[in-house]
Amino acid sequence: MRNEEPEKHVDESEFADMAGSPAEARAIRKALEMVAGGGAGGTLKEMAQEVLTGRIGLREALNVSAYTEQMVDQTQSIRERWDGLSEREREAMAAAGERYLEEQQREIDDERTEQLRGDPHRKTKPRHSM
Repeated sequence: MRNEEPEKHVDESEFADMAGSPAEARAIRKALEMVAGGGAGGTLKEMAQEVLTGRIGLREALNVSAYTEQMVDQTQSIRERWDGLSEREREAMAAAGERYLEEQQREIDDERTEQLRGDPHRKTKPRHSM
C-alpha cells in the first residue's frame, strides 16, 4: 500500500503563461475541472485530473499522444457543430463567451478587493492547497 499524501490542487496561476488574461486562466482551470468530472471521456478526465493535481503541466499534457488524440476527436465534433451554426448563432456564442470572461474577471477583482480589506469571510482559495 502506498503512502497516501493529500493531493495539491493548482489554481489558475498555473495557466497564466498560456492565457491572455487572468480571466482566461481561470476559465482554463474551470474547464479542466469540468473535464475532470468525466464529461469528455476517460482519457481526457485522466489528463485533466493529472493537470489539476500538478502531476503534469498543461503544456506537457498536450505532448502526450493519447491525450492529444482524444482532444483532436473532441475538437472535430465541436468544429462540426460550429460549422452547422448560422452567423447569428456564432455571434451569440461569441458574445456569451465574452460575457463569461467578464464575469470571471469580476470574480477575480472581487476576490482581490476582499483580500485587500482583510475580510475574514472571504471565499478565495489559497494558491495551492494540500
